[in-house]
Amino acid sequence: MSADPAAPTARSARGWPVAGWLRHYPRAAFGKDSVGALTAWALIVPECVAYAQIAGVPIQNAFYAAPVALVAYALFGTSNHLIVGATSAAAVLSASTVSEISASPGQAATLSAALALIAGVILIAAGVARLGFVADFLAAPALVGFLFGMALTIVVRQCAKIVGVSGGDGDFFARAWHLLRHLGDWGATAVAVGLIAIAALLVLERFVPRLPAALIVLLAGIAASAVLNLKDHGVAIVGKIPRAVPTPAWPNLPLHEWTALIGGAFGLALVVFAESFSISQQFAAKHGESVDASREMTAMGAANAAVGVFRGFAVSGSASRSAAAEASGAKTPMASLVAAVVVLITGAFLTPLFTDLPEPVLGAIVIVAVRGFLKVGEMRRYWRLDRLSFAIAATALAGVLLFDLLPGLVIAVGLSLLLFIGYASRPRVAPLGRIPATDVFGDTALHPGAETVPGLLIVRPDAQVFFGNVGRIRDDILDQVHAADPKPSVVVLDLAASYGLGLPSRDEFAALDKTLEQRGIRLWFAHVHVRLDGEDVLAELHDTARILPDADAAVRAFRAENATR
Repeated sequence: MSADPAAPTARSARGWPVAGWLRHYPRAAFGKDSVGALTAWALIVPECVAYAQIAGVPIQNAFYAAPVALVAYALFGTSNHLIVGATSAAAVLSASTVSEISASPGQAATLSAALALIAGVILIAAGVARLGFVADFLAAPALVGFLFGMALTIVVRQCAKIVGVSGGDGDFFARAWHLLRHLGDWGATAVAVGLIAIAALLVLERFVPRLPAALIVLLAGIAASAVLNLKDHGVAIVGKIPRAVPTPAWPNLPLHEWTALIGGAFGLALVVFAESFSISQQFAAKHGESVDASREMTAMGAANAAVGVFRGFAVSGSASRSAAAEASGAKTPMASLVAAVVVLITGAFLTPLFTDLPEPVLGAIVIVAVRGFLKVGEMRRYWRLDRLSFAIAATALAGVLLFDLLPGLVIAVGLSLLLFIGYASRPRVAPLGRIPATDVFGDTALHPGAETVPGLLIVRPDAQVFFGNVGRIRDDILDQVHAADPKPSVVVLDLAASYGLGLPSRDEFAALDKTLEQRGIRLWFAHVHVRLDGEDVLAELHDTARILPDADAAVRAFRAENATR
């Protein structure tokens, strides 16, 4: 956990997060937060245009959504660095869901707002129900692969801006091939502007990291475009952006259209949460902070519900804007609040300032910002040390590149669940022995000098026992009994890792007891964390005297019993 006084504490994450960080907000951080906010603002405004077009709604609807989403997340979110707004994944999924209900451009804005509102309610309900634990089932390698693929997808789309051709359609490879097939159509001036912008960003970040590189390059690009009239040299510019101020308006739809949006809203909610939480986790890990998964669900729900009420469309955590703001020095959610104010002012008065912004400069800023998600070193580490993790990361990466973000996310989630099921269903059953000069019993494979008692086999499943693994645990115990020399007369099953036993587990232990009894072996239990009276956990096992507090007590009981014979 970071020692930064502005970092959200565990208490503030459980309550109202803004009360936690704002109470201890250091005034010295405002300058860097403001610079980060201006950098995010510089990306938000032109990207609002692009993502509104992707979502199939008027451009002004993006300006309705942007400041509202930023404020909502700053109030309820637990990440210090996540910048929320329109994203390609949310916009694409919103457009596809809305188009299935109505192809009318006039209805797209209302349907998109309603979709965001429903998804927001779903996320709020899930967060209140503390369902954020589902994030724990997203394995780190799957997240690395998903974010890697997401960054490559963003890069190839931004490359189209740099070379001055259309981005094409389809997956990552189709878009990349489209760019290569139109190599002859690349604009030399546009490419030069984009490469100069990338070089300038990297140089500034390398040699003067305290300066807001993205903001400097963006302002320089606007100035150069105006002075050199780059538009007449084949360089695309953002162009005129209509003025807009967010005002509340409830989506006026018939009941059947609200109902028709529910299925897509669940998918949208999954994408929004997974995309946002994976990004916020990356920043939290980088800065030694923490984020609360359930609170993040609530925060993203509040952001989407709010933009739905203010005639916006679906929003999510933005990898590019978050990375750009963080790289410019933003350290707290104050950056989101400042950005919201600046975006609001921009929508009302300042949109003409971005008219001459070169698209290649915008693409360069985004590409440099997301390069941190291209974790080549991490992939190499997986390859060297854990091939299974590498396979999971690579599969998630390939899923994003081949099938786009939503299918790639589903693949990442599926792989994570398979990995969890695989590990949970195959726990190690460790044979235990007393570590010399201690009263501690440890795995004899890890402590070769651990002392064992002839005729007594103590084993411990190193995982929670449940219906999915109890059969393998039973078989493993029988295998160890068969391999033991000398043959044990007592097997002690240490349940230290299990804090509850379902009926299938009890039935399997009863069956194990009968199997061992047929071989002349008795079954004892240690570290049982549940009641044993009445019809409870091990009632089927007739001799409850075999329930012992721990392995040491089992050894003493075994020696005392044999001493009387």
